[in-house]
Amino acid sequence: MREQYNEYIAKFKEKTPQEMQDKMGKAITELENSEDGKGLRVGDKAPDFTLPDATGKEVKLSDILDKGPVILTFYRGGWCPYCNMELRAYQQLMEDIKAAGAELVAVSPQTPDASLSTKEKNELDYFVLSDEGNKVADEFKLVYKLPPYLVDIYKEKGLDLEKANDSDSWTLPVSATYIIQQDGTIAYEYTKADYKDRVEPSEVIEKLKAL
Repeated sequence: MREQYNEYIAKFKEKTPQEMQDKMGKAITELENSEDGKGLRVGDKAPDFTLPDATGKEVKLSDILDKGPVILTFYRGGWCPYCNMELRAYQQLMEDIKAAGAELVAVSPQTPDASLSTKEKNELDYFVLSDEGNKVADEFKLVYKLPPYLVDIYKEKGLDLEKANDSDSWTLPVSATYIIQQDGTIAYEYTKADYKDRVEPSEVIEKLKAL
């Protein structure tokens, strides 16, 4: 996944005006220096939640935990190329995740319809849930508000988050990945303000196997 990221970032830098790159970098730095989006930590109890999957079926975290540990990943949306690369990387490792007795749950603020598009586009064979309004992400302390200048950039690039999330709040979850044990305790977390900085899915699975 990291190689794919590096290739995409290189192409992005080639075709994106420096002023726009500077503003996007500024937004990341501001988020890193704020108190927003820091996330829950190892040893914290993961809040239980019930969210609809891509077909509208209600899925409850505790019901999944009854069967084994859970890898829980929060992503920004199907419009985010880094998210799609990450989601596809996890799909390639689903046999390893199942062999470890675990399930994978991916959560974004998208509507179920938008989540269905993400699931179908990336051919995902795991839980893809819709957290409209970022209510669950907020319980995990991951939510932040995009600064106005970044909202302008997103609109300029044709990213219609208001439609994808059915919300005009322009809030997103920080990209975060957790391993949650069956008792609800967070055994591993990787949370970064920079959406380009994500843990390799293979590393998460190694952590899972070591539990």
